[in-house]
Amino acid sequence: IHLSSIKNSVKSFILEQYEERRYFNPQKLSDVRYENLPFCMRVLLESAIRKCDGFYIKTDDVSSILDWQMQQNQAEVAFSPARVLLQDFTGIPAMVDLAAMRDALAKQGVDPNLVNPRCHTDLIVDHSLQIDYSKCAIQSPPTPTDESHGAAVRSPAGRPSPRGSSSGGHCAGQRPGHRGGCSKASCSDAPSGRSAAVQIENTPLLCPFHLQPVSEPETMIRNQEMELIRNKERLQFFKWCSKAFKNINVVPPDINTVHQVNLEYLCQVVQEGEGFIYPDSVVGTDSHTTMINGLGILGWGVGGIESEAVMLGQPVSLTLPQVIGCKLVGTINPLATSIDIVLGITKHLRQAGIGGKFVEFFGPGVQQLSAPDRTTIANMCPEYNATVSFFPVDDITLQHFKHTICSEEKLVVLEDYLKAIKLFKSYGDQSEDPQYSEVIEMNLSSIVPHVSGPKRPQDRVAVTCMKEDFINCLNEKVGFKGFHVSKEKQATQVPFLHEGAEYNLAHGSVVIAAVISCTNNCNPSVMLAAGLLAKKAVEAGLTVKPYIRTSLVPGSGTVTHYLNTTGVLPYLRKLGFEVVGYGCATCVGNTAPLPESVVDAIKQGDLVACGVLSGNRHLEGRLCDCVRANYLASPPLVVAYAIAGTVSINLETEPLGVNSEGKDVYLRDIWPSKEEVNHTEENIVIASMFKELRSRMEKGSTFWNRIESAESALFPWDPKSTYIRCPAFFSKLSKEVCAPQSIEGAYPLLFLGDKVTTDHISPAGSIARVSAAARYLQSKRLTPREFNSYGARRGNDAVMTRGTFASIKLQNRLIGKTGPKTLHIPSGQTLDVFEAAERYQRDGVPLIILAGKEYGSGSSRDWAAKGPYLMGVRAVIAESFEKIHRNHLVGMGIAPLQFLPGQNADSLELCGKERFTINIPQELTPRQQLTVQTSTGKSFSVTALFENDMDVAFFRHGGILKYVARSLLL
Repeated sequence: IHLSSIKNSVKSFILEQYEERRYFNPQKLSDVRYENLPFCMRVLLESAIRKCDGFYIKTDDVSSILDWQMQQNQAEVAFSPARVLLQDFTGIPAMVDLAAMRDALAKQGVDPNLVNPRCHTDLIVDHSLQIDYSKCAIQSPPTPTDESHGAAVRSPAGRPSPRGSSSGGHCAGQRPGHRGGCSKASCSDAPSGRSAAVQIENTPLLCPFHLQPVSEPETMIRNQEMELIRNKERLQFFKWCSKAFKNINVVPPDINTVHQVNLEYLCQVVQEGEGFIYPDSVVGTDSHTTMINGLGILGWGVGGIESEAVMLGQPVSLTLPQVIGCKLVGTINPLATSIDIVLGITKHLRQAGIGGKFVEFFGPGVQQLSAPDRTTIANMCPEYNATVSFFPVDDITLQHFKHTICSEEKLVVLEDYLKAIKLFKSYGDQSEDPQYSEVIEMNLSSIVPHVSGPKRPQDRVAVTCMKEDFINCLNEKVGFKGFHVSKEKQATQVPFLHEGAEYNLAHGSVVIAAVISCTNNCNPSVMLAAGLLAKKAVEAGLTVKPYIRTSLVPGSGTVTHYLNTTGVLPYLRKLGFEVVGYGCATCVGNTAPLPESVVDAIKQGDLVACGVLSGNRHLEGRLCDCVRANYLASPPLVVAYAIAGTVSINLETEPLGVNSEGKDVYLRDIWPSKEEVNHTEENIVIASMFKELRSRMEKGSTFWNRIESAESALFPWDPKSTYIRCPAFFSKLSKEVCAPQSIEGAYPLLFLGDKVTTDHISPAGSIARVSAAARYLQSKRLTPREFNSYGARRGNDAVMTRGTFASIKLQNRLIGKTGPKTLHIPSGQTLDVFEAAERYQRDGVPLIILAGKEYGSGSSRDWAAKGPYLMGVRAVIAESFEKIHRNHLVGMGIAPLQFLPGQNADSLELCGKERFTINIPQELTPRQQLTVQTSTGKSFSVTALFENDMDVAFFRHGGILKYVARSLLL
């Protein structure tokens, strides 16, 4: 069957029926190359077949993907993902553009309701919360006031203000030996913000000190109120979008972060639409988008204009990547936690040098990784510089979906469909392994658990070598690791009395043990492992010596909830690991004083006593001035060393302790297996958390529901708004498409060097008080403290355009110094870049930018192309462009022009003050050479970096926004 006919006969041939659902089966191509493709490339192929229309996606795209082995790193293909994922900072300019497009069509007499995202879009409002109130300031917080209207904001409807409530923040509990009930000040230390709002099913919010139910923390309510005030206009706009547009789903604030909602609610694995089923895939504007690859869903991060283009029906353009196969073999060390595994694999891939490539995991070792392990590894892509890290769907993935997003019926459909098109993987079956560009093998047994210490976090010690390493530290001279204890004193033991019983302290004795759920130890599996180990230890008759200062400080209320729900919290408490509160404690030295008898014994013997904690900082003497050796360890190892009472122990060969029957108990006897931890995590913790999230998504929140918005097809722009403004992209929209016009007599707005990044071009961060954007806001009667940030004002083109090229690090050769200034060439005046551009536009003078190599590198930002467009920039002439930014320029109708090889502004002796005429033919073609003439008589050629007919079409129309708008006018 010839691929050239795929648009017609082949498409019909490979179409199959599953019950009442239809799907395209690439296997029907009867091409042996399909089964050799990496699974991630099979997803690209299915999409190309299904979306092949001869314009956006051509038969050549299908042919190139099928011939991936020969075409990798060469062929450019188009990919249409199933959906788009936006967070609110990048989502608001995209939605403002669509709202403006509706206005433009309405002025032309066209129904504005025709303007909707063509690709399903999810917009998660999760970037607007700021911490104005915390547990330290909640006792007497000021009533938040809407500064623009001078009115105090009330508490959510139906709820009295917690500050005025006699019971708010109190619990009825009382800890044994603790006098009185819990004070309001104590209970206000309950978890705040988003974490507090995520509760395990049927588990109440608990007082962190007494584990008794308390009312909702005041901090969360107060922060929500401030979020509503500060972002009122943005939230009202999002609310309007959720009602006005079809094919878009707005997830309101106070639900969860964008990547968690994507993982826990939005992902479908197999999508259904228009009578078809097909693989789920996504592009997102959040850096955590890659997490989704851990569940067998292809996805990666893109810039704002790229995501907007996909929303409007344009595919993503990419060069067929190399796919590195990461083969996992061997058996995971029983003492290795999920964190050990993730960091071990990350380090291995970082050393392999896989920048910009796809990674796909295979091999029997993958079966030992839980779904959360896989998503965490996939999320680490930026750490090892891969584009995606793909884990094909297998039985473990299906089991995860059973507890989260899928009904039994959908699971059957999902499994049958993926097996039918060979997107389901049996990792133990080598016959299913595809061919890769390169294979990197990693033996999981090489990943061994480590601790860090005794003085610096970067000094890692394998647990198996801990005893030997500690003795070496005693021998070494005082330094980064050494304590210089003489040989004859290393066996010193000091007896002491504590609570009427006699104990002995020695070098290496543990006197502080803190389980802290912070930073890299927030993974549920490691905290569950600590709890399950404690349970087994108690059941085995082991105890922790009472003089050891033990504590449990969860990173959030969620951790307490799942420890409580799984039933392990009482066992931790039995060993002395009782929840003492939430916040930074042991890490920063906020440890309760050691018993005097312990301190005296340490000083008497000049002992190197030890602290073990699962935090991230442990400098010498930080925990306590008499505790010189401190080790960072995983939560279960903290519990283990607390039971052992010393770090001078080989946990593999020496017993942790003796039970009541006098029998030795080893760590291996009580260490929970990875299967046991994964089972508890999947069946209790994750299932409950997902059910809670679904419930919150379906019910919404009072916070969001009480926001009012217009009921209209057109957005009611407020001329006084400084957050939301109708942009000028459609100001000259006509039904007819004019032929490409030459750029005549253009002045360079800027003359730049190499590696000009999007940070130099695009507004980011705070708004400087002396900037053009600041002057605009001041003209709107805003004070500097009300400026907010460029990110928050991305829906206002007046602010964003004034911020374009406003970087203090911009090096413009026209003025010869660093700063956001340029030369207005006709007058010879040095002005802000925006002011100069404004003057050129007023005089009807087109603009260009001269640049060196790698123009537009760095983070992808939509306003790095939108800003120059609104300034009047028609072309950028550079030695080379960052690929994504080149796409953005084309998407905004700006011509990316490249000097010929070996040429640049210096070799052509350009001073940047000339006027430039760029001859653009009416029949423009991809990668055509154009002639540039200067006012000084010079002439040179450049290459127009339009890669395909689609790029040319966008440029002819003045960008993708006008292209789509005109398609609706016809």
